[in-house]
Amino acid sequence: MVPALIGVAFLLLPLVGVLARTDWPSLVRHLTAPQVTEALRLSLVVSGWALLLSLVMGVPLAWLLARVPFPGKALVRSLVLLPMVLPPTVGGVALLLAFGRRGVLGPWLESSFGLTLPFHTAGAVVAAAFVAMPFLVISLEGALAGLRPSLEETAASLGAGPLRVFTTVTLPLLAPALAAGAALTWARALGEFGATITFAGNLPGATQTLPLQVYLLLQDSPEAATSVSLLLLVIAMAVLVALRGRWTGGAVREARTAPGGGADATPAGVATPTDRAGAGGDDTAPETDSLRPGASVPADEGWDLRAELSGYTRFSLTAPAGTTVAVVGPNGAGKTTLLRALLGLTPRARAEVLLGGRDVTRLPTHRRQVAWVPQDGALFPHLSALANTAYGLRARGVPRAEARQQAREWLVRLGVGELADRRPAQLSGGQAQRVALARALAARPRLLLLDEPLAALDQTTRARVRHTLRHHLAGFGGVCLVVTHDPVEAVSLADRVLVLEGGEAVQDAPPAEVTRHPRSPWVARMLGGNAWQGTAGPDGTVEMAGGGLLTTAPGDEGPPQQSAPVLAVIAPEAVSLHLARPEGSPRNVWAGTVRELTAVGSRLRVLLISPEVPDLVAEITPAAAADLGLTDGTRVWMAVKATEVTVVGL
Repeated sequence: MVPALIGVAFLLLPLVGVLARTDWPSLVRHLTAPQVTEALRLSLVVSGWALLLSLVMGVPLAWLLARVPFPGKALVRSLVLLPMVLPPTVGGVALLLAFGRRGVLGPWLESSFGLTLPFHTAGAVVAAAFVAMPFLVISLEGALAGLRPSLEETAASLGAGPLRVFTTVTLPLLAPALAAGAALTWARALGEFGATITFAGNLPGATQTLPLQVYLLLQDSPEAATSVSLLLLVIAMAVLVALRGRWTGGAVREARTAPGGGADATPAGVATPTDRAGAGGDDTAPETDSLRPGASVPADEGWDLRAELSGYTRFSLTAPAGTTVAVVGPNGAGKTTLLRALLGLTPRARAEVLLGGRDVTRLPTHRRQVAWVPQDGALFPHLSALANTAYGLRARGVPRAEARQQAREWLVRLGVGELADRRPAQLSGGQAQRVALARALAARPRLLLLDEPLAALDQTTRARVRHTLRHHLAGFGGVCLVVTHDPVEAVSLADRVLVLEGGEAVQDAPPAEVTRHPRSPWVARMLGGNAWQGTAGPDGTVEMAGGGLLTTAPGDEGPPQQSAPVLAVIAPEAVSLHLARPEGSPRNVWAGTVRELTAVGSRLRVLLISPEVPDLVAEITPAAAADLGLTDGTRVWMAVKATEVTVVGL
């Protein structure tokens, strides 16, 4: 604590010294002296032009460093930071050797353009921009790097072209960081001394800025120098106070944070200028052909999907118009990659896409008429829920009033109509997810991609939203892909279930078929069953991959070919538990130990381990568990009838 207080005193005492030594009665006279006012005017001119020059060069440079991978990026970033650590006088010497009359470019500038930078106001501008521009580049690069790409990608999927995405999403979110960087750049340029005096000289009315005036006044009039120093100090402090918290990337931090009900600086119900622009201001032309307002994709248009995927995902996908496909699989299976490939947003996989017979493979994302709801919802944090929902409609040319009316109707349908004027930071995770879903549905896409759209909802709300979504999809003339880990969603929403593992399609069948005959251990477990991989043995047995033998009964299709890979599926309720080895009909009996008991509705799921077979889950009633006295560590016997084992060839 003491060193910290000493540090504060170390920084504060010089400021106190300036205040204590200021000649307050003569302050106005000192500041209104002709040479001071002329230096102040010149400082404002030089710093203003230096800021403009920094914006012209610094904004593209920050974008390059944040968004474009290229060899030597670390070196370029070091060059950007160099003026911040370089002694200003050394910077002035370097500028003189580069742009002076005998410098590298100086003679060419003078002969070609008649431009001589040393001892000229333009030279003072160059010197100030050289030392000040890094503040702008660093501020903006950090903000760009922290901006979630899904925000811009989602805007493009809703039909917004690159210019519209930049003006209505990227720029508003970068505005705080841009303002902060610009203010710091201007303040640094205003106070520049070393590089200016070395490169541009100290000519009254041409290059003698306010810091140089302080240097001269120290020799002839120290009291006046203190007064001018106080002026520069006040300007610097005013910039720093203006930058506190409110301008140091707050909107970008909000854009990186998932909605969770936090407070927002703008009261609910107050529409901001950005809200109005984001909802689709009339200054931006539509990027795609519009559909009939207020309608889904007309069913008679038949927007079927045909896609050939390569790269990480390697399979063909065909779906007639009006089909909903549930995409399931373990983490890393390629589910999100599939959606991003259909959007044309990932180099990891490529998709040759035909929508309604139209090849959209080479079209940019915003012209494909594909709406996407990513896992995090990607609501635009600077827009209200209503403006978010109307965004896709406005991007596709629907008039503003009509777009907002339709957006409000969708919010009401999904149970969040009363939240229309709130920002995402004022919504809970479930509310934000419903707004994101409303935004995608309102956009009237031809291909609808939903990445776990109901994951953040509680069970009651999920059931209601699922009903609304199912009703909409029943009349949807396009194709919908829903990534989910919920078997209820897969069965209730989808016409087909596409199972992915390792980027490949393991199974593509109706939900009933996948439920009866899962061809993936992960799907079997998702559906609540036990799934053991193995190979077909003699006499209807299965030799399990982890060791052990399983006896099965012949199915309708007969036993699989011997040594063929198979999947043995056992329903948890088909596993019986005993304290003593059972006698009689069970063909599969193993000794095991209880490792975990979990309540699932009115029943208990019991995880069992055994050295003879892989882990097994049984489902019994609480009364049966009480009769057996089951606790963690209880030794039991597990039994499964051969007729209760379903064998599926892989």
